[in-house]
Parts: sequence; structure tokens; C-alpha cells
Amino acid sequence: MKSIIIISVMLLGSCEVYTQSCDLLIDFVKSKTQGGTYTTYNSQLISEVTFYDFLIDSKKHYFAIVCFKRNNTSNTCDEYIYQVASNTILKYSLDHYKNADEAFQEHIQPFNEELGCGQAL
Repeated sequence: MKSIIIISVMLLGSCEVYTQSCDLLIDFVKSKTQGGTYTTYNSQLISEVTFYDFLIDSKKHYFAIVCFKRNNTSNTCDEYIYQVASNTILKYSLDHYKNADEAFQEHIQPFNEELGCGQAL
């Protein structure tokens, strides 16, 4: 119960989130529900983006976990989490086939400061 309260406080942006807390938040979101993944083949930066949504205190929250390539290889990546708007999934899904990097910058990057766990490009 205590961990749910701590995570809820983090989601509301009431505390500063550090790298270890970001990793815990990523694990928490992944454990709550199965996400929808968009694998990217035409990107220099992004390997995949997975979107999650679930209820916390009767309010739906939306997240994107972005896997950034390490050293321009798709074999390894670093994950970052963004709390996004409800329409972000639709917008990203429409644009990522044309250019995943631009779709990320337009639709997910603006939420970089929400949790303090996003990659600033």
C-alpha cells in the first residue's frame, strides 16, 4: 500500500524523481497492464515506443515508455517514461511510420517535464 501512495505522489509531480525512482516507475507501469508497442525501423534514435494506460484513484493515466537505441544499434536501448495525454497514442501511431524521430519530438517530447523521467533531445 505504501508503494502505491509513493507512486501516486510521483505521478502527480509532487516530488522530484531521480533515476532509481524512474526505473521503479517504469517497472510499476509495466506491471499494471500490458502495453501496445510500436517498433521502429526507420529511426536513428528510437527502437520502440510502448503505450500504457490504467486507472489510479478512478482517473485514467497514460504513459509512453520510449526505448532509445544505444550507439545506433537496435540490440540495446535505454528506457525513459513520459506521462502523456490521452490522444498521444493516436497522434503518434499516425505519424511514426513516416518518421518516428519527428513523431516522438512532436507528440511525446513535449511531456518531458511531467515526471522528470524523460530524455531531453
